[in-house]
Amino acid sequence: MIGFVIRFIIQVIALLGVVQVMPGISVDSFQTALLAALVLGVVNVFLRPVLLVFTLPLNVLSLGLLTLVINGFLFQLVSKVVDGFQVQSFRDAIWGALLFSIFSFLLNLLINPQGHISFQAGRMSATGSAGHSPRRGEVIDIEARKEEGAHGGETKRLSD
Repeated sequence: MIGFVIRFIIQVIALLGVVQVMPGISVDSFQTALLAALVLGVVNVFLRPVLLVFTLPLNVLSLGLLTLVINGFLFQLVSKVVDGFQVQSFRDAIWGALLFSIFSFLLNLLINPQGHISFQAGRMSATGSAGHSPRRGEVIDIEARKEEGAHGGETKRLSD
């Protein structure tokens, strides 16, 4: 349950990030951003897969570019449903949906399946900085407990 709440908060943060970057997209208040993120999540769970299945042949022919148009359409649809969430044009909707996807993806990289904020430590090269070289599968988490990682490595949490 906590993972769902954290992911929802990430969606709200991503939406607020899009509003800050895109001049053609705005929200009236934080509560409007919460509602818009919730409606956007519901639309992406239920309506988006149906649209993608029905447009699959065209999507294949367009090499996936139709997905951008569908995402923009759904983004603009949410702006029509949620009062206080405005998207000025379809072009802004496409760019907003693309930025929303990128921001959500990047922020979701920080969340592990248990709903904790973490990031995977990559291997250091031989020419890298001196210090600890993480082992394969080792995860550094910000909650300061040690756990066994997926690949046999350990998980380090930094606060608790």
